[in-house]
Amino acid sequence: MTLGIGLIGCGAIGTVLARAIDEGHVGDARLVVVFDRNIEKAWGLAQKLRNKPKVAMAFEELLKCEDVKLVVEAASQEAVRAYAVDVLRAGKDLMIMSAGALVDHELTSEISRTAKENHRKVYVPSGAIAGLDGVKASAIGKIDRVILTTRKPLDALKDNSYFKEKFGGKVEKPTVIYEGPAMEACRLFPANVNVAATLSLAGTGAEETVVKVIVDPTLKRNVHEIEVRGEFGNLMVYVENVPSAENPKTSYLAAFSAVATLRKITEPLIVGT
Repeated sequence: MTLGIGLIGCGAIGTVLARAIDEGHVGDARLVVVFDRNIEKAWGLAQKLRNKPKVAMAFEELLKCEDVKLVVEAASQEAVRAYAVDVLRAGKDLMIMSAGALVDHELTSEISRTAKENHRKVYVPSGAIAGLDGVKASAIGKIDRVILTTRKPLDALKDNSYFKEKFGGKVEKPTVIYEGPAMEACRLFPANVNVAATLSLAGTGAEETVVKVIVDPTLKRNVHEIEVRGEFGNLMVYVENVPSAENPKTSYLAAFSAVATLRKITEPLIVGT
């Protein structure tokens, strides 16, 4: 049975995902409808595809599409807060890319409760990091600490309000601009550290997960290092990501993780935790 997909957000991640579906890389799936608050973006993406999806002029129009069984959020934390619960109440499964919104315990509880009440599933891909299978497995036992160190080139943070306010939007050498709980990191860097929220969900939670954000003017790529220590032993993961040409705040791996998650949903053989 073909999986009908609705897409919220037609930026860098949404574009990669839409093309993967259109080119048959996601198994038995079809992009039915796309929606973006910037309607021109939605029209532009639809026109690039061979199998042209419907362009929803309003979010409610997407919800009313009976052929849509799964809605993919690829827009922003704000979009998760605005649309997630309504998607589930409409009887559709949901994939969340802007995982930073999920450090809000009340929102996450409401999403989980609504999914359960409506017999729906919520998927959160790994995003721009690796090793979540090991983190999830280690969390079955006792974890002593989880640390995420994120190194970003200047372009990735040039529009970030916190960076501009505290550092004038520029540094001359590698500089730690934040170190603290993942919960606060997701608030201060809503477009940059969704991986912190995903890691928190897999491990010890947003209050216990430590995030260090380093701006490095010598870098051209986004770098994430994960360190986990617990009764299982030690886990170290290093990921060096190529930024999207369309949006330097987004890594290609984040978009590819969405494609891989869709394959996991549509294919019979599932590999990994």
